[in-house]
Amino acid sequence: MPRRLKVVQHRRRREAKTDYRQRLGLLKSGKPRLVIRKSNKGILCDIVEYKKSGDSVIVGSTSKELAKFGWNANSGNLPAAYLTGLLCGKKAKEKSVKGAVFDSGLYTSVKGSRVYAALKGVVDGGLDVPHSKEILPDDARISGSHIANYANKLKKESPAGYKKLFSGYLKNSNQPENLSSLFQTVKAKILGK
Repeated sequence: MPRRLKVVQHRRRREAKTDYRQRLGLLKSGKPRLVIRKSNKGILCDIVEYKKSGDSVIVGSTSKELAKFGWNANSGNLPAAYLTGLLCGKKAKEKSVKGAVFDSGLYTSVKGSRVYAALKGVVDGGLDVPHSKEILPDDARISGSHIANYANKLKKESPAGYKKLFSGYLKNSNQPENLSSLFQTVKAKILGK
């Protein structure tokens, strides 16, 4: 009986870290890649350039950097994603990066998600990235009004639930109902207004 050959995939494909077909398509454009990665506690935005010796990061920003601008709210939510993208776009503009292609990695595309909020921030920061307007979240969600509305509702219905859910905000002496005004303040500081 003939033996079967077992074909072993690339290590990063086996570990579900890289889609090589998608990566090759992005590299063929010749532009730097806008890499946006998310976690439960933060967002990472990088402008990455391909080199034979290995990819190099031209510009990078994380949502933890927002603390320098006065952001003391959750660094993993939608407004923080937008502000991180805005900061990355501003840094890229200062480094004379004109455009990039969006690299979503292995994430499933979800309309209005944090990844697309960060993309909108990068575009508003001055970087030219091809995208569809329909996939971006609306301005009300980006400013955090949905979080503020939910906080108001929960505060009236269940004060104990409010304190439990928004304990991180309250610990930093930050009211989640005022998230929209905090967002506008931090956005103005990032843009230098």
